[in-house]
Amino acid sequence: MQQYWKGIGSYGTVGLELALSVLVGLLGGRWLDDKLGTGGWLTAVGLGFGLAAGARAVWRALQQANREADEIARAERKEREKFHDDSRPRHD
Repeated sequence: MQQYWKGIGSYGTVGLELALSVLVGLLGGRWLDDKLGTGGWLTAVGLGFGLAAGARAVWRALQQANREADEIARAERKEREKFHDDSRPRHD
């Protein structure tokens, strides 16, 4: 059960990381626009960087989930093979 909650915690933060990345990029770009008087294009650049950082976080989480699923499937396959080997009658 603890592993279940650990998984929820690690993947539950992906949405938060995505939102914060976009927000920081957007607000950072807007702040730079105000300071430098660049007319809004740094806000767009900041938003783009924020979206890219958020997408990267989602991509990393998906890769991690796939690795964990493969590892679980491999362990289950090994256990099934062991069970089937143990249940066969031996002819010594």
